Amino acid sequence: MKIVVSGASGLLGSALVPALEAAGHDVLRLVRRDARGDDEVAWDPGRRTVDRDRLVGVEAAVNLSGATIGRRWTASRKAEILSSRIDTTHLLAKTLAELEPRPQVLVSAGGIGIYGDRGDEILTEDSALGAEAFLPEVGKAWEAAADPARGAGIRVVGFRQGVVLTRHGGILERLLTPFKLGVGGRLGSGRQWLSWVALDDFVTAYRFALEGELAGPVNLAAPNPVTNAQFTKALGKAIRRPTIFPVPALAAKAVFGEMAEEVLLEGQRALPARLLDAGFDFAYPELDAALERALEE
Repeated sequence: MKIVVSGASGLLGSALVPALEAAGHDVLRLVRRDARGDDEVAWDPGRRTVDRDRLVGVEAAVNLSGATIGRRWTASRKAEILSSRIDTTHLLAKTLAELEPRPQVLVSAGGIGIYGDRGDEILTEDSALGAEAFLPEVGKAWEAAADPARGAGIRVVGFRQGVVLTRHGGILERLLTPFKLGVGGRLGSGRQWLSWVALDDFVTAYRFALEGELAGPVNLAAPNPVTNAQFTKALGKAIRRPTIFPVPALAAKAVFGEMAEEVLLEGQRALPARLLDAGFDFAYPELDAALERALEE
C-alpha cells in the first residue's frame, strides 16, 4: 500500500516506518518543513495546511504525532500536549476524507490513560472511559479528532497504547540510569498497574491493523500487565541490580506535580481483547522476555 505517516521521525515512527518499507509498502512522511524528497510531504498542523496534492493516491495513513507527556505539566505544557494531538489528528483525518479516491484506513495512536485510574479493575475496549482528569480528557478529544475520516467511511483504528518498551526512549530509557546505579525502586505504593507492550509487538500490531479488518478503539498492550512493584523487580533482575530504594509518592509529586499523579502513581490494568479476538499473536506476552529484548536493541 501507499501509506502516509505523521510522526515518522519520532521514537515510534523510526521503528515503524522501516518495518513498513521492508514489508513492501510505499511510505510518505509528513514533515513540518519544506519537503526534501519524493518520500516527504510538507504540512503545518498549527496553520492547518498540508500539501494535499501529494497525498492523492494514498491508500492508508498512520498518525503518531503527539508531544511527550513525561515532563512536569505546566499550563502551557498541557496545552501543547493537547494541541499536538488534536490539531494533527483532525487535519489528517479531514484531509483524508476530502481525497478522491479516499484512503481505506487510518490507524491513529492514543493512550491507555483514556481509562483514568481504575485500581485493580480489568479494562477492555468496552470499559467506561475515565473522567475528571487530564489524560482521559486528552484521550477522548484525541479519538474524536478522527471523526472526519470516520464520517467519510474510512476505517479508523484508534490504538490505546500502553508503555512501549525500548531502551532508546520513553520510561525505560529514563529508568535505566538510576537502576544501573543501584538506586532504583518502586514508585509510591507500587500497587498501581502498568500496561506495557514490546516495541516489536507495537510495530507488528500497526501492520496488523493496516493490513487487516480491525476498526474502532483497540488496546495495544501485552496480555499480562504488571504492577509497578512487579515491573521494578523485573527490571532490576534484567540488569542485575538491586531495587531497594522506593520513591515516596510525596517526593514524586514534589518533583513532577500533576504529571506524577496521573502518569507515575496511577495506572490501568488493560487487556488487548480486540487484538486477541482478531487473532493477533504477541511475540512478547511476558515482561521478562520483553525487557530482555528491549535491552538488546
